[in-house]
Amino acid sequence: MRDGAPGRGRAMLAPMRLSRQARYAMSGVFDLAYNGRGHPVQVRVISERQRIPPRYLEQIFQRLRKAELVAGKRGPGGGYVLAREPREITLRDIVEAVEGPFERAGLSPEPVAAAPDHRPRFLWSLVAENLAGALAEIDLDTVCRRAAREAVPRSEPAALVPLTREEL
Repeated sequence: MRDGAPGRGRAMLAPMRLSRQARYAMSGVFDLAYNGRGHPVQVRVISERQRIPPRYLEQIFQRLRKAELVAGKRGPGGGYVLAREPREITLRDIVEAVEGPFERAGLSPEPVAAAPDHRPRFLWSLVAENLAGALAEIDLDTVCRRAAREAVPRSEPAALVPLTREEL
C-alpha cells in the first residue's frame, strides 16, 4: 500500500487486523507487565486503563491463566501477575492462549472443491506461518521497553493497591 504521496515511492503498511479478543489479550498482558511491575493487578484496574469491558477481560484472563501466562493471587491486594518473566512471554503465546494454535485459528485452507479451481489454497497456511513467526519474535520485555521509549504513561503506584473500606 502506498502512502498516497505521488513520486515518493515509500510504502506504508496498513494495520494488521487481529480479532478483538487477541487485541484485548495483548493489551491486558502488556498492561500487567508494564504497570504491574511484579505486583498483583485487578482486572477491573486493567480494564479501566485499557478501556476493555471488565467481564470480557476476566474471561480472557481465565484463558491466559489456563495457558500459564498469568497467575491469580487471592485475598486483599490480590489480582493477576505474570506467571513468567516478560522476556519469556511472546505475543504468539498470548494470541494462541485465547485463539488456539494458528493452525486452527481460521487461517486454515478451505476444503478442497470437487471441481478444480485456481484459488491459492496454500496462501492461508503461508500467512498463518508468517504471522505466527512474527508474533513469536516479539516478547513482552521488548514491548515494555518500546512503550517506555514511546513515552506511554505508567500507572501511579497507588493504582496497584486496592482501596480499603476506610479509604472509600
